[in-house]
Amino acid sequence: MDKEAECCSTHLIEGDGTFNKDGLDNFIKQVKLGECGLSYAVVAIMGPQSSGKSTLLNHLFYTNFKEMDAYRGRSQTTKGIWIARCPGIEPYTIVMDLEGTDGRERGEDDTAFEKQSALFALAVSDIVLINMWCHDIGREQAANKPLLKTVFQVMLRLFSPRKTTLMFVIRDKTRTPLENLEPVLREDIQKIWDSVPKPEAHKHTPLSEFFNVQVVALSSYEEKEEQFKEQVANLRQKFFQSIAPGGLAGDRRGVVPASGFSFSAQQIWKIIKENKDLDLPAHKVMVATVRCEEIANEKYSSFVSNEDWIELEEDVQTFLVPGFGKKLSSLLHKCLSSYDEEAAYFEDSVRSAKRKQLEDKLMLLVQPAYQLTLEHIRSETLENFKKALNDALIGGLRFAEAAYDCTTKFMRLFDEQCQDAVIKQANWDSGKVRDKFSHDLDSHIVEVRTSKLSELTALHESKLKEALYGSVEALLEGASDDTWPAIRKLLHQETEKAVSEFSFALSGFEMDEQEKENMISKLKNYARGLVEGKTREEAAKVLYRMKERFTSIFNHDNDSMPRIWTGKEDIRAITKTARSSSLKLLSVLAAIRLDEEDTDTIGDTLVLTLVDPKKGSSKSTTDPLASSTWEEVSSAKTLITPVQCKSLWSQFQRETEYTITQAIASQEANKRNNNWLPPPWAIAAMVILGFNEFMTLLRNPLWLLFIFVSYLLLKALWVQLDISGEFRNGALPGILSLSTKFLPTVTNLLRKLAEEGQTPVNTDAQRNHPNLPQSSRANTSGLSSTASSEVTMENEMEYTSPS
Repeated sequence: MDKEAECCSTHLIEGDGTFNKDGLDNFIKQVKLGECGLSYAVVAIMGPQSSGKSTLLNHLFYTNFKEMDAYRGRSQTTKGIWIARCPGIEPYTIVMDLEGTDGRERGEDDTAFEKQSALFALAVSDIVLINMWCHDIGREQAANKPLLKTVFQVMLRLFSPRKTTLMFVIRDKTRTPLENLEPVLREDIQKIWDSVPKPEAHKHTPLSEFFNVQVVALSSYEEKEEQFKEQVANLRQKFFQSIAPGGLAGDRRGVVPASGFSFSAQQIWKIIKENKDLDLPAHKVMVATVRCEEIANEKYSSFVSNEDWIELEEDVQTFLVPGFGKKLSSLLHKCLSSYDEEAAYFEDSVRSAKRKQLEDKLMLLVQPAYQLTLEHIRSETLENFKKALNDALIGGLRFAEAAYDCTTKFMRLFDEQCQDAVIKQANWDSGKVRDKFSHDLDSHIVEVRTSKLSELTALHESKLKEALYGSVEALLEGASDDTWPAIRKLLHQETEKAVSEFSFALSGFEMDEQEKENMISKLKNYARGLVEGKTREEAAKVLYRMKERFTSIFNHDNDSMPRIWTGKEDIRAITKTARSSSLKLLSVLAAIRLDEEDTDTIGDTLVLTLVDPKKGSSKSTTDPLASSTWEEVSSAKTLITPVQCKSLWSQFQRETEYTITQAIASQEANKRNNNWLPPPWAIAAMVILGFNEFMTLLRNPLWLLFIFVSYLLLKALWVQLDISGEFRNGALPGILSLSTKFLPTVTNLLRKLAEEGQTPVNTDAQRNHPNLPQSSRANTSGLSSTASSEVTMENEMEYTSPS
């Protein structure tokens, strides 16, 4: 019972010819037939109805097929075809129990179903048991002969049929030995084979090409049950390792893999039902095509739903996955290996073709992730390259060396990372991405190189501007005959210095000589343009510079001290000198003279025309300044044309006349202020008219004393109140200021006089203290002396006495 419990059976084909597809699929899953590959055998049994086929199978293979009840009489027990697993036999063996032939239930339809079932059994089975009665052997019209004719006829409908083992099981053996029965049976079989009509291709094909004939005999199950069971047990041993070389089916051909058995059986029965010839090789290819495609689709779906692949695909969307190639190659290898395992026993060409299709589909699925990985590698490596190049340049490495080192390093790193991302199953070329990465590196190097050269150029231009700008401005402000030679010398020195530094810096870029010369030439032109630009800038405000220079020279002496117009200065000579200097500034700024060969007579022309017109008129009657160009100066180097010079000079003279007029007026005022004596006639008039008063003073000396004291008091008030200083800001402010200071000053002066009047009283005290300072004595006389001395000193500074 335990063995029967391991058995699993199902109705494969119904009595009406309906194929039980779902039942077969469930059967295969339940008994795990699909895992067997080619290591399985199919056994079928055919024979007359009620010949004990099911009984034999149940005892031989421990199946549980329904058996006929002898007490109810002979009747049809098995309808259609049943299939069951044979427990305990290796290799994996399944057995099919066919409906018996020559049954009264089917009547005349028996022949049609008989042929169909026989053809089906021969097409799918490795071993076919033909159950026959012992007493039928040797008979001309025995039941086994129609069965054998059927078998042989349908066999010829198989194109390139598989070699099937026909095992004739002789039931209810009599006393006649098997050695005597077997030759008769084989002779009958050969006769039947020879009598069956054959196509031309198999006209002379021997029976052994199609069948491996075996004969066994069994005792009666009803009369000799124990002997029957013993013989069946011995027969069972022949089915162990039946497909191995030398086994019952050791030379079988065209085996369908177990995983395709269900589909193959369905298609074979469908073709048989349609009464078509069965081409087993083509059928094998068809089964392999369908099954391999199903397996490939299953593996593809399994790969798509694989959590590891889903996670890997999601990660690749956001960042570079380390070990991407190994991880994905492993997943693909598992998928393809699983396909190889399940499709290993199908037709090689079909299996390989479907594997290639599966591989192509998988590659198409994973290629975007691979391309995205390469893009991550490219972008990340490019960013690291940019940082490394910048750090190398900051560290002081020369540009060409830094660019070469970084390019070599990161190209190697890129190749290594691309190699890490390689998928073993794919033959993808990363050359395009590598070329793009190389182009990106070159573009960035060119960009950085251009930026660094621009920075380098800007740095040296800045140095040149710092060195030239202020110096040129100072030289132009102090315009003289040596101005332009000095500017040329300065330009040459600073340019050579900058070019030397610039050339050394450029050597780190490993550029060709022509490019280097072009950049140096641009730097030289910049320096020259800088000087020219500054000169043009100064020329644009030449009038202001001329007035500034005139004012400076006119209002300051040779020691740069402010002039005080006392009356001794020669304003005409000073004016001429200041104007000549201003005219020199105009001549210097009239044209650019940066070349050694730049010589002109602008200065002489301006002097002869504007300062000494009489000397110039003797030589020529035309006005040299009535032109828009200078004779020896090109228009490109001309900053101020002759006409503009003349106009500027006229404007300059007009705007400086006021300064001269003010100086003359100040000089005249100083002269008047310095002449403090009255005119001689006034002196004579005072002597004549004041004779009486003079005589009065002589007669009364107290008046002299009074006048002298009054003079001292007034002088003291003049000094104390600083009357001249108060009136510098105007008459009204001076009067208002004096009105507030007059009374306090007079009060203070009278108080001091009162204190001086008490000094004789304290004479003894002074004698008793000889160490005390004498400054308190005769303060009145001291005060008067001080005031007198200040006036004298002031007069000596500002005026010159006639004597």
